Amino acid sequence: MDRTAIVTGGTGGLGSAVVARLIDDGWRVVVPWIMERELERVEGRAGLELIKADLSNPGEVATITSAAAADPAAPLRGLVNLVGGYAAGGRVDETPIHEFEAQFQLNLRPTYLVTQAALPHMLGGGGGSIVCVGTRAAVQPFPGAAGYIASKAAVIAFAHAVAVEYRNEHIRCNVILPSVIDTPANRASMPNADQDRWVKPAEIGAVIAHLLSGDSAPISGATIPVYGRA
Repeated sequence: MDRTAIVTGGTGGLGSAVVARLIDDGWRVVVPWIMERELERVEGRAGLELIKADLSNPGEVATITSAAAADPAAPLRGLVNLVGGYAAGGRVDETPIHEFEAQFQLNLRPTYLVTQAALPHMLGGGGGSIVCVGTRAAVQPFPGAAGYIASKAAVIAFAHAVAVEYRNEHIRCNVILPSVIDTPANRASMPNADQDRWVKPAEIGAVIAHLLSGDSAPISGATIPVYGRA
């Protein structure tokens, strides 16, 4: 394992598949966690390092990135910003401002803070690749989720800004747009849906692994749909 990646949200339904794929590909992977129950979903493997941290706290984020960059034999080369969440609500005239802003705190703030803290290590190490996660809803909105849609659109814009700012330092940043992912949580919440059409976490994991790899070296600033057939 000659390189390290941070995967935020790495204990979730998508994140666990991403972590497994990266370890299979030879990455050392650092995964932050905050709730004890998250650890029940993680398979202990060589190359996986779990660190408790609140990703809304800049100091704790710095601890994560410093730990990820601590091994000179496996420099920090990858960052996957998966942490975030969805909250349904009413239309805009029915949604209090604090509920709208809460989606930015959940979806944009951790992505910004972890990226900000990881960048100096990537700059010092000669480069790296960052993957952020938006949503199809940011480009194909639906009613009742303005905060979620706007915050994920902000993640897309942020990823594009990072790609432009650091392109001369060999740091790439791309964003994927999932639709409905075939996770246990989604199956439980939508039992009557055609679940065979949903994209599998391992399929998205393969796309992310490609974006972190040297095989995708020419790709930066891209917005990549990973809708499957959903």
